[in-house]
Amino acid sequence: MKKVLLAACLFFIVHSGQAQVIISLIFGDKLNSDKIEFGLDGGLNWSDLKGLPNSKGLTGFNLGFYFDFKLKNPSWMINTGVIVKSPMGARDLPVYSLNDPALDSAFVGGSVDRKLRYFNVPVSMKYYVTKHFYAKAGIMLGLRSKCFDEFTNEIIDKEDLHYKLKTKDDYHPLDAGLLFGLGYRLSKGNGMNIGVQYYLGLVDVVVDDVSPNQFNRSLYVTAGIPIGVKAKKKAKTENAQ
Repeated sequence: MKKVLLAACLFFIVHSGQAQVIISLIFGDKLNSDKIEFGLDGGLNWSDLKGLPNSKGLTGFNLGFYFDFKLKNPSWMINTGVIVKSPMGARDLPVYSLNDPALDSAFVGGSVDRKLRYFNVPVSMKYYVTKHFYAKAGIMLGLRSKCFDEFTNEIIDKEDLHYKLKTKDDYHPLDAGLLFGLGYRLSKGNGMNIGVQYYLGLVDVVVDDVSPNQFNRSLYVTAGIPIGVKAKKKAKTENAQ
């Protein structure tokens, strides 16, 4: 248990996706057991901000790690982990004033992408309908890390003019909502997980109460790879012999 907590703390501290992968590979075989499965997962996600008019969905990549805690009934598990990189927000917002005549003039006719970054912690119950197919439902908590509006405009080439405005103080530090998902387990129920899940944010992310309520929404398509599972099974077989 101490090793699990140590690895989790390290992941919270590390912001780099490459460092996350390295740490996972080092600790992977130590974190897996008969009752716990540990692995990396990542993929694409499509997000938007419900309540924000004149905007479109934002596409991004997500990366994180997961734990499956196996219960007495083998069909049920507690699924959790951390999504270290999970871009949320919206794109193609109308340009607004930056209170700088030169910048306002430069971005006339451009657009704004609103990007919110969180460390997300999903906690759900996973149920295997068959040996391969599973469904899960639960909650997801988010800790805000970065927020910014990215202004773009075309001068000569497409989107060759950029300006980034930090907006971290405009958004609440915590987010929370419901999570629903479906997935499929490869290799006779022991291999890679391929899943889709939807996050329904229930917390108004905007600090300013004058603005309309805005809620995070995100659709995830992910692939999860167990780390160290084969090594554990091989060692168990050798010991049995």
